[in-house]
Amino acid sequence: SSSLVPKQYQGNIADVVVAMNMARRMNADPLMVMQSLHIIHGKPGWSAQFLIASFNACGRFGAIYYEFTDERDECVAITTELATGREIRGPKVSLEMAKSEGWSTKAGSKWKTMPELMLRYRAAAFLIRTTAPEIGLGLYTTDELKDINDAS
Repeated sequence: SSSLVPKQYQGNIADVVVAMNMARRMNADPLMVMQSLHIIHGKPGWSAQFLIASFNACGRFGAIYYEFTDERDECVAITTELATGREIRGPKVSLEMAKSEGWSTKAGSKWKTMPELMLRYRAAAFLIRTTAPEIGLGLYTTDELKDINDAS
């Protein structure tokens, strides 16, 4: 019943149990999970910030950094595997991809007003999903869920 707990969990014991289970599997704080897990069109998704923070804090990789083209219209998220020193580059994300996939053309899209931030978030999500999918427990980010649902 705490006002610090997101409303969807207040008085909803079943969702609290699910969030606590996810927190245990991720070795994360339950309140942090509840504040970062959102239901979009009936599906759970992480905030991009939480997913990036979880990856950066896992201890297996260096912090994610980003490489942009000179035009700042393409982005790649990059990390280093700490055990081997090997650089890992995620899939490239571009404004052209955002347009082709319909992410940037829908009403209210943050791709229109914050393209560099959205490139970073999407590039990081792709890197994490392809490099360490267990960190996100197979869930998409909330931005991805909005884009997927709006495209279908």
